[in-house]
Amino acid sequence: MRNPVKVNVLLALAIMGAGMVLAGCKSAPELTQAQALAMIQAKYDATPAVGANITVNNDGMVQGATAKYWNRTTIYPNKYWADFTLTPDGKKVIKLASGGDMIKWRPDSPTDAKYSIVVVTVTGNHLKARDIKDIQDAVGGGKTVTFTEGVDLTGTPAPLVGIAHNPGNQLSTTRQADFVLDGGAWKLQSVE
Repeated sequence: MRNPVKVNVLLALAIMGAGMVLAGCKSAPELTQAQALAMIQAKYDATPAVGANITVNNDGMVQGATAKYWNRTTIYPNKYWADFTLTPDGKKVIKLASGGDMIKWRPDSPTDAKYSIVVVTVTGNHLKARDIKDIQDAVGGGKTVTFTEGVDLTGTPAPLVGIAHNPGNQLSTTRQADFVLDGGAWKLQSVE
């Protein structure tokens, strides 16, 4: 009879121990989409504002000339190479990724639709986070969130916004944010 008593005592102690362990555990607070979005945007807002890179193709070159952002200063004998100089109005809204104020337009042929240059908006804006997807559990107790990171063109003149919406420009990207539990609250660890 001693063995059944020992088994019952040990079983009772195991149940009490498990109950004490479970009672001492606190569950992690919920991480909502609104909280995740707010933390990601706060990180973007804390970084210095940057200009948006805009790819300018042949249509964009025409739009920029119409908006008086640049003027053609040289045309080459092959009739499809040209140099364009930024106007004073152009210098107010863009800078060339290559530096200076001269666009050296050098497509491979008169029908080369792939040739483009990159300009950078002078008005610097913060990136914008939006479209938070489902929040996933990550290894180690963290959380992973997929979201859309977008270029903010607020304050950019309409002709330049039109150029930015031409084919070849990528104004948004899918990113992933990782969150960790820090002192009982969720904290943004990284954005990839």
